[in-house]
Amino acid sequence: MIVAGSASVLPGTRVQLRPAAADDARRIFAWYNDPEIVAPYDRFSVDTFEEFERSLREAPGDPNSLAPRFVVALRDGDAPIGVVGHYVPHPVLETVDVWYVIGDRRARRKGYGTEAVTLLVQHLFASTPFPRVGATVDVENRASLLLLERVGFQREGVLRSALFHHARWHDIAVYGLIRDDWATRHPTV
Repeated sequence: MIVAGSASVLPGTRVQLRPAAADDARRIFAWYNDPEIVAPYDRFSVDTFEEFERSLREAPGDPNSLAPRFVVALRDGDAPIGVVGHYVPHPVLETVDVWYVIGDRRARRKGYGTEAVTLLVQHLFASTPFPRVGATVDVENRASLLLLERVGFQREGVLRSALFHHARWHDIAVYGLIRDDWATRHPTV
């Protein structure tokens, strides 16, 4: 399977996706280890900085890595406001899943996440043979559900009691976006 790396900058209208630089690691690590950013919609566990830095460095060569593939930065600046990633969620199915975090609280609710995920999906369809890009999200994470729908993902179902965090089981919505549907919405891809 081919999985897109993160060697280039992907420019958008207001944000850009760029590879993580060494000096980004501390800021991103702080987001990952802040329960208010990661939680309440996902598992929370604290990594060591060394483990995180290694996973960040190794992500481009590992299709299953959950480490960030790109830093989200504003076009008029270079400081990270978030991260996005993708991974192969299943060894047999021909699909890739995306994930995203806008870690800078001041950058939330401004559409930067929607633009970043759009850029990532465009990149994946342009650089991989996958016919489908997917995403999973806690059904209680309304902001994330709306982001996926704005990008063009369709809700495909719910995995009941699929993720345990915060002392209880959570239902997870499964979303998908098919290459042909993307091409209809974005004819230049």
